[in-house]
Amino acid sequence: MMQAGTQAIQARSRPLRIDYVSDIACPWCAVGLWSLQQALSNLGDEVDARIVFHPFELNPDMRPEGEAIVDYLGRKYGRTPEQIAESQAMIRARGASVGFAFGARTYVYNTFDAHRLLHWAGMEGKQFPLKAALLRAYHSDGKDPSKHDVLVETAASVGLDAAAARRVLEAGEYADEVRAEEQEYIDMGIQSVPSIIFNRKYLLSGGQPVEAFEQAIRQVLAEPA
Repeated sequence: MMQAGTQAIQARSRPLRIDYVSDIACPWCAVGLWSLQQALSNLGDEVDARIVFHPFELNPDMRPEGEAIVDYLGRKYGRTPEQIAESQAMIRARGASVGFAFGARTYVYNTFDAHRLLHWAGMEGKQFPLKAALLRAYHSDGKDPSKHDVLVETAASVGLDAAAARRVLEAGEYADEVRAEEQEYIDMGIQSVPSIIFNRKYLLSGGQPVEAFEQAIRQVLAEPA
């Protein structure tokens, strides 16, 4: 029997590393991230999660001016405009279910500079808010994430220094680091995004529902420390 004055020992949160391989241009990456956040919120104090973002380019050869989504998806996947519209409606519904609002996305852009800025933001302790803001800038607001003005404005909106962000972009900083990291995950067999790796051991792919993330995290936490 617990004696008077003895306090119950609180269960400690289990640490969890989450490596999130994704691209700004990927709508399912937004759905997946918002689902993951909701799952972590549902788990509360059970888990002490750290999310680290890693670059992946769906359109590494995209020209500077971008390409209309209808043309791009038609050429790459053979989809008709009707099929694309149906797919976008489904994605909008999935996003709404986890609190992410998709706007009218009509163009696909190059995202390499966005990944360079995210690499820098990670060193500044602002990677997560910048990632979320960039996903909203493109998927919700239809902004062009290849334009430096858009990237600098988005960086400033999450508390990063605008002048420093512009220097990173204009000087071409972290290009080698981003390309090396992209190749690292390609060499690991990552071919589609989002790819979510828990504790560097367990992989979950795609914009999964909240329940799937919760179940996966509970399974990982059940493993011996």
